[in-house]
Amino acid sequence: MAEGGFFSRMGNLWKGFLSLFVGNLEKDNPEAVYEAAINTRKEKYKSLKKAVSGIIVQRNKLSAELEEKSRAIADLDLQIAAAVDQEEDDVALVLLQRKEELTARIAAVDRELIHAKEQAEDAKASIVAFQAEIEKLEREKDAMLAKKEHAEARIQIQETLSGLSMDADIKALDNVREHIDRLHAEADVSTEIGDSSLNSKLDKIKAQAGTATARAQLEALKKARDSEKAGATEAAGVKKSM
Repeated sequence: MAEGGFFSRMGNLWKGFLSLFVGNLEKDNPEAVYEAAINTRKEKYKSLKKAVSGIIVQRNKLSAELEEKSRAIADLDLQIAAAVDQEEDDVALVLLQRKEELTARIAAVDRELIHAKEQAEDAKASIVAFQAEIEKLEREKDAMLAKKEHAEARIQIQETLSGLSMDADIKALDNVREHIDRLHAEADVSTEIGDSSLNSKLDKIKAQAGTATARAQLEALKKARDSEKAGATEAAGVKKSM
């Protein structure tokens, strides 16, 4: 009993595994699944057309038989009338019996024909509906495959964008950007503190000293010139008084 339960559980497990395996194959090959479903319906469509053709053949046979029996009834009416006119009672009785049998058969054929016509119409409607279902499935296949392709493209774009910041080249670019920013900051610092550096101060002192020396020399020249002018004026006054 326990052994049977074990094998039963193993069988269920195997069936479940096969179901998952087949399910994964279907997901990986949606086009093949659609094609299989469409082809199956096309085969059933062919079988349905054959069945409908049989119904239509039977309908046509019944219709032809009804016409034939109706003509036979008309002929019998003429024969019966002739037999009565000729007082051939025995012949008239046989003909009347045949007419009765034909009338019963015509009634049966008429009922069968009505049923056959209804079946034929229903079958033709089923063919049209089945054909429409196949065409709808083909359109659905095209739409779903296009939708799948679009979704896969979107997923690929999203995966590419989500993994972009983790790429090595992006990290390298970030490092380069940071390095360039630091160099630029260092250049700004050098410019800002350049005026207060020792060399800059020495240069300013030298410039100021040079300017002071030149001014002293200019003042000495001016004084010497003024002295010369004063001496020349005094000499000219002495000569005049003499």
